[in-house]
Amino acid sequence: MATGSGKTFVAVTEVYRLLKHAGAKRVLFLVDRANLGEQAEKEFQGYVTPDTHRKFPELYNVQRLTSNVIAPAASVVITTIQRLYSILRGDADFSGDEEESAFNTAAPPAPAPVRYNAALPPETFDVVFVDECHRSIYSLWRQVLEYFDTFLVGLTATPSKLTYGFFNQNLVMRYDHRCAVADGVNVDYEIWRIHTQVTEQGAKIEAAPGKLVRAVDKRRQLFRDVELDDDVQYDADSLDRLAANPSQIRTVARAFRDALPTLFPGRKEVPKTLVFCKDDDHAERVVTILREEFGQGNEFARKITYKAQGKPAEMIQEFRVAYWPRVAVTVDMIATGTDIRPVEVVLFMRSVKSRLLFEQMKGRGVRTCGETEMKNVTPDAGVKEYFVVVDAVGVTEHDFIDSPPLDRAPSVPLKALLDHVKAGGADPDYVSTLAARLVRLNQHVTPIDAARIRQAAGGRSIESLAQELVGALDPDRILGRAREKAAAAAGLGGAPLAKDWHPTEAQVGDAAWELGRAAVKPFHDPVLRDAILLARRQDEMLLDEENQDVLLFSGSPATQERAAKTYVEEFEQYLATHKAEIDALRFYYSIPQAKRPGYEEVKALAQALGDAPEHFTTDRVWRCYATVRPKKVRPRRAADQLADVISLVRFAVQRDDELAPYADRVRERFERWIAAQRAAGRVFTDEQTAWLEAIRDHVAMSVEITADDFDATPFAERGGLGAATKVFDGQIGPLLRELNEALAA
Repeated sequence: MATGSGKTFVAVTEVYRLLKHAGAKRVLFLVDRANLGEQAEKEFQGYVTPDTHRKFPELYNVQRLTSNVIAPAASVVITTIQRLYSILRGDADFSGDEEESAFNTAAPPAPAPVRYNAALPPETFDVVFVDECHRSIYSLWRQVLEYFDTFLVGLTATPSKLTYGFFNQNLVMRYDHRCAVADGVNVDYEIWRIHTQVTEQGAKIEAAPGKLVRAVDKRRQLFRDVELDDDVQYDADSLDRLAANPSQIRTVARAFRDALPTLFPGRKEVPKTLVFCKDDDHAERVVTILREEFGQGNEFARKITYKAQGKPAEMIQEFRVAYWPRVAVTVDMIATGTDIRPVEVVLFMRSVKSRLLFEQMKGRGVRTCGETEMKNVTPDAGVKEYFVVVDAVGVTEHDFIDSPPLDRAPSVPLKALLDHVKAGGADPDYVSTLAARLVRLNQHVTPIDAARIRQAAGGRSIESLAQELVGALDPDRILGRAREKAAAAAGLGGAPLAKDWHPTEAQVGDAAWELGRAAVKPFHDPVLRDAILLARRQDEMLLDEENQDVLLFSGSPATQERAAKTYVEEFEQYLATHKAEIDALRFYYSIPQAKRPGYEEVKALAQALGDAPEHFTTDRVWRCYATVRPKKVRPRRAADQLADVISLVRFAVQRDDELAPYADRVRERFERWIAAQRAAGRVFTDEQTAWLEAIRDHVAMSVEITADDFDATPFAERGGLGAATKVFDGQIGPLLRELNEALAA
């Protein structure tokens, strides 16, 4: 299901049905981030059952694990996959659910063994729901899923080929972004592209005798002047790593600021904006320059990363519900799963190669948001109708890869290796690689950093840490440990095994795993891991203050009058070309024997328009008409999205001389119909009028009204078709036919 379209709500609904009707006793809801577990818990707590109208927790116990103990009475257990792995290992407790996703944490290419745990047998859960399952099926984490003898239900907005393979191609339901937009569940988006010279070409810092260049210590944020021996050329890839260029950030910030009146006409407030940066240092510089360029004080922009001061969850909540800050600058902390409905701009100042990650990051803007909630944080905003992807790095233009994280580069970063051992891994390939990285680190580490690492490691030097890792990989040691374990298991009382004894593959694997776990145990300490990462970071980065960036282009073709006119002409040509083959168009072109389109025909029309090469969406066509013929177009509301395609078609074929939201047209026709009834002497009671207004509102949203619709909200609460038949003296059938004819277009 598309990001923001209600995967968790659907899952909670299914859990309720399984518990009540299918005999399920206990269900596991598995996440890979602590904040996603908290969000899932809130969804269960707020869920009102459709039959009894009671809150879910009133009927079934929901437990979100904060310890390694599962309550016997829990019907629903919510936990991170990291904590569940810890429980299966037999750990008494877990140091804390890691905020980083398991998708971004290195896991071994050869999965770590998960052994039987009598305290948590494979039949513990009847069904396991796996949130963000495109991330949770890899290596170490896949073993956790396969441990349980149960049904697995995966939830994701971005399935990869591996996701389909893991679930044996068993796709239960697909609900993509296009469908979600057509149904008014999500909002559509536009792209605003910013090109700058330095972003795309880099620059050269020239060396000259006596010329000093500012350098910044990234760790301590201290500056000093250095004289270069040679020219330093940096390109797009090394920008903000080898050299930082404040002018590049400032040029992008100004282009974004200057584009806002075009992107959000008539608005003065800066919309809630989420900025994705390359790393924490880059985020710091972006925050500083955004504050300077917008001139609204320090509250205007805030960095929300793992290293930011304050509690990230509280900062995210403040960004979600308060006026300040207007801009949240992050690296990847808010990239997935975090629901911030009022966000109207997603600004990319970093590129990503993974299609999955890009879709998740872009998805932070798709949530719908009502007028009241929007005005609480952005006073001059109305209903959220769309959001804008501002692309300052070309992320929307390059090809993406569709692979797990470790396939992104031939080498695994040091942080990923440390994350692997932190999560309990001891894969030989990773242990060996970690040892090699420590050896290289030892060759150029500063005395201060070496002392810091020794202190964190309990007196061990970097060299000794590396030697312990290499020793754990020694085949002779592994064989010896396997023999010791086999002798102990055979009850030989310390006597050696027969000389011709050879261990099985499983025995060798268990011995290697045990030695590896012992060797990596010092790295479980976060103080040691942080000390190593601090020592490994490049201490200084040049600050390029001489190469001023140049804005090459800032704009979107859809916002320009010429492009809008072309788009409208293409839309009208498409309608004329396909008028005989699309059922809904046959009626509006007055083709003989064509029937008035119903909900399904209108939905099929919207789908066909979206499938066209030009990708005709209601939002975009509407805005282009507003650009080309502004005096003939009324503003529209997000809630009317599907039915509004009818208004577009009627306007395009010149059946209407003004483009107005479909709901407006229905209400106008209803008022005329009521006036005609009164003129004919037909008077309705207050109860009948309330029913008629409910029917009117249903037609405004769903194009038509049928007898079956009375089984749903809001008619079911009023007594359904039986009550309506009684209220209208048995004439509900003829009345519905009359209203469909009078109100529908």
